[in-house]
Amino acid sequence: MVSKNQIKLVTSIQQKKYRVLNQLFIAEGVKVIQELLQSNFVLEHLWVTENIFLEIETTKRTIATESDFKKMSALSTPNNSIALFKIPKITETIQEGLIVALDNIRDPGNMGTIVRLCDWFGITQIWCSKDTVDLYNPKVVQATMGSISRVNVSYIDLYETISTSKLPVYGTFMDGKNVYTEKLSHNGILVLGNEANGISKDLEKIIQNRIAIPRFGTIQQTESLNVATATAIFLSEFKRNSK
Repeated sequence: MVSKNQIKLVTSIQQKKYRVLNQLFIAEGVKVIQELLQSNFVLEHLWVTENIFLEIETTKRTIATESDFKKMSALSTPNNSIALFKIPKITETIQEGLIVALDNIRDPGNMGTIVRLCDWFGITQIWCSKDTVDLYNPKVVQATMGSISRVNVSYIDLYETISTSKLPVYGTFMDGKNVYTEKLSHNGILVLGNEANGISKDLEKIIQNRIAIPRFGTIQQTESLNVATATAIFLSEFKRNSK
């Protein structure tokens, strides 16, 4: 049976200040929860509407009603399982390989998709500006589909970290050089900017290599690509052509 305090806790964790206070985050759905259970994330508690996750000890697993789930879920259509996991301790940033840097990405769906793309392309490090959407936002967690457990995401001062890094820095711009013809390094920092405003002016000043995805349409009136879509194309080119 689900208590009122449990429902109150789960719903409060949907807000960042309570995630920080309790050091917990929400995961929903069998796929996401199963991925996290198989990782280093520590389960706090699990609620289910049916007999699933039977391997979880009964002290950490509660059968809930659909009515309870509607109150607890962050989704418009609740899944059959909701879990709280402990937020892991912050790990140090590692300056090697290809690193994705996100400058003020605001949309949770974009953020989660980018994490998933990094997992797909073998990118283990994402650096985020401190105003980028929270990794543990329920919508972000949902969009990662479990990839959150395999990619290290750090919230840092991007300007300070990038300006002192010895790695080559690539920035994504509409007026950049054609990514399909540029020589790309297998070690470097790929900076992607805000959905509406692009890369901030301060960061733009320290970017050495401006790259872009060329438009091939005959009319060419599309203003820009969705940032997650652009990330997929850039990562594909880095992995295909990096030297």
